[in-house]
Amino acid sequence: MGGTAYSETLPMCSYNPQLFIGSRRIRQPAAMTGAEISELHRSCGNYTAIVDEIVRMEKKVFPKHESLATTFHQALAKNNSGLIFAHLDGEVAGYVMYCCPSSLSGAVTKLAVKEKYRRRGYGEKLLKAAIEKCRTRNIHLISLHVDPTRNPALNLYKKLGFRIDSLIEQYYSHGRDAYRMCLDFDIGA
Repeated sequence: MGGTAYSETLPMCSYNPQLFIGSRRIRQPAAMTGAEISELHRSCGNYTAIVDEIVRMEKKVFPKHESLATTFHQALAKNNSGLIFAHLDGEVAGYVMYCCPSSLSGAVTKLAVKEKYRRRGYGEKLLKAAIEKCRTRNIHLISLHVDPTRNPALNLYKKLGFRIDSLIEQYYSHGRDAYRMCLDFDIGA
């Protein structure tokens, strides 16, 4: 995969400075100074506020038929799923959802960064954190789907070692395909 390994424990639920629960910060690149990356857990006192903000972002970032906004709580309640979010200046800047449906494979199901926080390294930091969470479970392969026309996303995934596995026609909707991309830890290891 290359790059820096991020094996530090993520703080939990440290979204609001007044409700700070986690105390461990992850090393941040200069572009992300002041941002905090945290893992969301149901036991978090501000869980509902964080999820509500992410649902609002989900509605803005993704077309209605691609959004999990109406089923977000159910998606988070599934076993072996998780959500990591970046927060800055009292708001959620971005998030990544992942799941590990088997003992050998994981999937990144959502990655989104608010427009005003894009191109600052948040997407990369979030994706690296999700990859590391999957690696701690001894996952051998992580997959994701991406629109072939979303070049910034494609470039990020390739930078972190994902390779195009296949083209899935009409994955998103009629006329909108997706690449299935995989990060295989057994290749080149």
